[in-house]
Amino acid sequence: QVRLVESGGGSVQAGGSLRLSCATTRDTYMVGWFRQAPGKEREGVAARVPRGGGGWIYYADSVKGRFTISRDNAKNTLYLQMNSLKSEDPAMYYCAANLSPCTYTGCWNVAANFAYWGQGTQVTVSS
Repeated sequence: QVRLVESGGGSVQAGGSLRLSCATTRDTYMVGWFRQAPGKEREGVAARVPRGGGGWIYYADSVKGRFTISRDNAKNTLYLQMNSLKSEDPAMYYCAANLSPCTYTGCWNVAANFAYWGQGTQVTVSS
């Protein structure tokens, strides 16, 4: 079993920054961040696998250039640095992990490909 615990959400003004953290109880292979706003489907924000598995990193088009996913393997912690936050970014943000990578195009954006999930952390952006 893998337990994920997010932190770092909060309220920020538009244009501001937040860094989300996700502590995991063990090393995982594929990791990612998803978000879900009220009335909307859960969507992939960013995901990555380690270099040994291809070293790919994906971002949703809506966050490219503003968000950065990273991980500290020594601490088993995943991060999402969010800069230049916009009015369309508020949502519950979830970290997700899987013990193996998915292999088809676009699979990183599919929640079903991640077996383990955190409880979520709320991000609010005020104008």
